[in-house]
Amino acid sequence: CIDGVLGGEDYNQNNINQWTASIVEQSLAHLVKLGKAYKYIVTCAVVQRSPYGFHTASSCFWDTTSDGKRLCMCVLSHF
Repeated sequence: CIDGVLGGEDYNQNNINQWTASIVEQSLAHLVKLGKAYKYIVTCAVVQRSPYGFHTASSCFWDTTSDGKRLCMCVLSHF
């Protein structure tokens, strides 16, 4: 997924939202197609090689018919 979205691209701040969204959506779609009874959280960070911050996007999947509707989720990323 990453190579398909970012392959050959130079860093462009204007494309970050589209790139991160595409990577997490495509990754999540591939994981769901595996047909496993797992919950998935996909996080993407695109970092420009510089002393500045970076942009991230996240997506998750669960089956409300079998996993219930009451859910507490905590995701921590530490760099």
